[in-house]
Amino acid sequence: MVYEDARLSYGELNARANRLAYHLIALGVRPDQPVAICLERSPAVLVGLLAIMKAGGAYLPLDPAYPSVRLRQVLVDAAPRLLLADAAGRSALGSDTLVDVTVVDLDTTRPSWTNLPSSDPDPRTLGLTSRHLAYVIYTSGSTGTPNSVEMSHSTFLNVVWSRPELGAPKRRTLQLMTLNFDVSFQELFSCWNDGGVLVLVRETTRADFTGLLEFLWTEAIERLFLPFGALKHFAEVWGEQGVLLPSLREIHTAGELLRTTPMLRSFLEVHPRVSLINQDGPAETRVVTEDRLAADPSR
Repeated sequence: MVYEDARLSYGELNARANRLAYHLIALGVRPDQPVAICLERSPAVLVGLLAIMKAGGAYLPLDPAYPSVRLRQVLVDAAPRLLLADAAGRSALGSDTLVDVTVVDLDTTRPSWTNLPSSDPDPRTLGLTSRHLAYVIYTSGSTGTPNSVEMSHSTFLNVVWSRPELGAPKRRTLQLMTLNFDVSFQELFSCWNDGGVLVLVRETTRADFTGLLEFLWTEAIERLFLPFGALKHFAEVWGEQGVLLPSLREIHTAGELLRTTPMLRSFLEVHPRVSLINQDGPAETRVVTEDRLAADPSR
């Protein structure tokens, strides 16, 4: 994992997540129990997410960039007993909202779980099976009111392991999506499943596609996930900037009907080694239909 000047190997990430997982287990986390996580984009987000799953809980993502009213709606509805947070997360939720939840502070420089074991918790000891929940996310729904979607480990893994390649390349994958969007788990776990490098991006860069194009070039990003609306804007900004992305190999798009706009066609013509992978599947089931478009955009 790469985030600015920070580097974490798979071993280091796993060890940090395991130590925190043992702390969560001691706090009473059990299978199917939602554990909220509200943190700024940083390595701590990944450590916290993995720790929740390793402890047997289901991670409940709360993006501190979201409106506080929506975050509070989700917290009240899901009623988690535990929350992993930093200063940004606590501020976004507000002190009144945190009265009935135990907050695990991931801002601390000397966490109490530092000396806990770095070995993997035993799922059998925890009573954790593939039928238990991996995550709970909230979608806006047709009414605009947040609705929960619960996903089991078995369904989660089916999506990760359903990719057609055997011996897939170890791609440098951009972690762009908010954890509140289910595509984020494809970014994370498709990269980790292949043994690739996950590259995190700052929130300010994430929201600025001019800066994002430069970031993709600087970090030699090879795999990118973008909903079609964002992909369309990405192509338009690329047309203005004319930045070449020689490392890019895969763009996965989903969420909306794919339309090959003139600028998107131009981008693919200039980058013939890029595969455009169109996916579709409801968040409620995580059944994914995939079509890998021909390299020639005219087809």
